[in-house]
Amino acid sequence: MRLDDLHLWFLHDPAAPRYVGARKLVSAGKGVSLHYDKAWRETGFALSEDLPLVDSEFLPPGRLSTDAQRAVGAVDDARPDRWGEKVIRFVDKPRRLSLMEYLYYAGDDRFGALGVSTSASQYLPRETGPLPRIGDAQKLSEVAAKIEASEPLTALEAKIIAGGGSPLGGAKPKALIEIDGEQWAIKFFNNEPVDTPLIEHATMTLAQRAGITVATTQVIRLSAEHAIAIRRFDRDRGRRIHSISAGTAIRAATASGAEPEMGYPELARILRRIGIAQDDINLRDARELFRRMVFNILVDNTDDHEKNHALLVANPFENGRLKLAPAYDVLPTNSGQGFQEFICGADGRDSTLENAMSQCDAFGLLPSEAALEVAAMIDVVNGWQAHFAAVGVTQRDIASLAERIDGEELLAQRTRFDPKQFTTTRARSKRTSPFQRTDLRNES
Repeated sequence: MRLDDLHLWFLHDPAAPRYVGARKLVSAGKGVSLHYDKAWRETGFALSEDLPLVDSEFLPPGRLSTDAQRAVGAVDDARPDRWGEKVIRFVDKPRRLSLMEYLYYAGDDRFGALGVSTSASQYLPRETGPLPRIGDAQKLSEVAAKIEASEPLTALEAKIIAGGGSPLGGAKPKALIEIDGEQWAIKFFNNEPVDTPLIEHATMTLAQRAGITVATTQVIRLSAEHAIAIRRFDRDRGRRIHSISAGTAIRAATASGAEPEMGYPELARILRRIGIAQDDINLRDARELFRRMVFNILVDNTDDHEKNHALLVANPFENGRLKLAPAYDVLPTNSGQGFQEFICGADGRDSTLENAMSQCDAFGLLPSEAALEVAAMIDVVNGWQAHFAAVGVTQRDIASLAERIDGEELLAQRTRFDPKQFTTTRARSKRTSPFQRTDLRNES
């Protein structure tokens, strides 16, 4: 099937899809454009800040590397994640591997409320069967392992894994399943040196103790290992919630020609500017984002890239205000690399509390207020070992994680942080990061 033209639909109510507009493959196959339909321009909403309701074809960024296909604005979030692309290449075997193929073959359960159809007159997505149930978890795990090992699948195995949607995330093996009538993403053990699914559950529940809103998780016991199921936050009683990634929000807010600042401070500014103002939700979201940043630093979660933060679009037809989505994919990377994927402050991506404090004003916090938030995060993280043990993480895995979380660099930051030094605003000189492995940063 040659896919040069596809059509975008809005599926808040899947029983009453609304046509948004036409998408085309442009830029020598490297990107996807969007042209709003006239009816959508008159009665719809801007999918993201950089896609206003005007009669124009929105084109993808002009400067694209050979491996950086991108669709315009919020449309890019309808694509599958890296694991989803891998499944599509393995199961569907599209000829060109363009972004249009990935957008189509991702199926009808992609992230957010946008759908992809081959028709402009009716919603005709790629057909897939019903989602697997929790009882299929073991089989799904085995199929995912076969894909990782590049082993051939049977027709039934291909059917059970095809069209797994695109919950935001990365390259870890995963699938969509149904539990008690709701959609969950299930992530599998992938021969890591530690029990990653159980550790993710432990970290997510620890973050919840720290006052961070997290996606609901549950541990699934398989025959030889664990899996973790994460309830989708972009679904609500059969309705789909228009959602965008942090990367989309930041790019949309960046002036044309300027480089986007992919980081926590910029995302906080966006939340304060176009977050839900009612009951100061936007200010609370910005403060919580600060807590998430600090928590990620303290637990050595350095995989906090732009797709691992998401925003929900509340009442898109009325005001399109943004709400910080629950945290997800929060777990120690156990790397000790000393820098985050997201910018934290004046020292860029350095994984230090001083860097986190350096631009606390972007989160609407005075230094004294931010210092109290840091102290609260430290108090919770200090008890991480007992919490992990109570969840069921083995002492062997705890000892492995402790080499980083309780290692010299991170432990020193927890023990030496003094909130009293931030009672007044003062200039702080730049320090050298306690992490010395700068070669890793140069290689990233």
